[in-house]
Amino acid sequence: MNGIAPSPSPSPWREVTIRAITPVTPRVKSFRFDPLDRPHRAGQHVDVRLTAPGGYRAQRSYSIASAPDDPAGIELMIEGLEAGEVSGFFDTVAEVGDTIELRGPLGAFSWSPADGGPVLLIGGGSGIVPLLAMVRERTRHAPEVPMLLIYSVRNAAEAIARAELAALSRDETGFDLTLLLTREGPTAGRRIDRVMIDTAIECLGMPRHVFVCGGNGFVGAVADLLVDAGVKPGLIRTERFGG
Repeated sequence: MNGIAPSPSPSPWREVTIRAITPVTPRVKSFRFDPLDRPHRAGQHVDVRLTAPGGYRAQRSYSIASAPDDPAGIELMIEGLEAGEVSGFFDTVAEVGDTIELRGPLGAFSWSPADGGPVLLIGGGSGIVPLLAMVRERTRHAPEVPMLLIYSVRNAAEAIARAELAALSRDETGFDLTLLLTREGPTAGRRIDRVMIDTAIECLGMPRHVFVCGGNGFVGAVADLLVDAGVKPGLIRTERFGG
């Protein structure tokens, strides 16, 4: 996820090597790095720092997409932004074998199997990334936990991990996906609304944990809908970015 507020954590910086780069959507690429020094919880993020030859530094935070014990290392999914100092580097310059500085894991926006469920996840655009880590963690270690994901994205081509999520929804009991395409198909022009929230709660049951991630406006609107639908505010955890 792009643009999370930098963490004040004193976690030390370390150099890591890019092990693999894979296109995910026309604007998003997957970057694989060696595992972290300590395990992360699904939903947490890392800080990434780049240093130019003249000493200028740029720093951004990115959510971890991989499950905590993924043997392939940690995975970041980074959207290439035209004016992005760090995302631009990853989009047009970074190559396998390059080293960058990274610290983490960081953040309290996280879920583990011990937390139980039911779990309601709601993501907008690239806000799906930390929620994807939670879905993957459930698949690996807690398939008995009911989980429902509402994913709002402009069109199918921009949907991150669309095939993976569709397959999990089809094959796994207890995991359901609602994919809302806001700019194409029969749902064009629709936004997440009260009917969609009520339907999700009816299917899942009143959630024990709710995680919402996306742009500022998206998160605020969804949180209001959840409270209107009877979800206790203390159960709703949010992560937001952008303007």
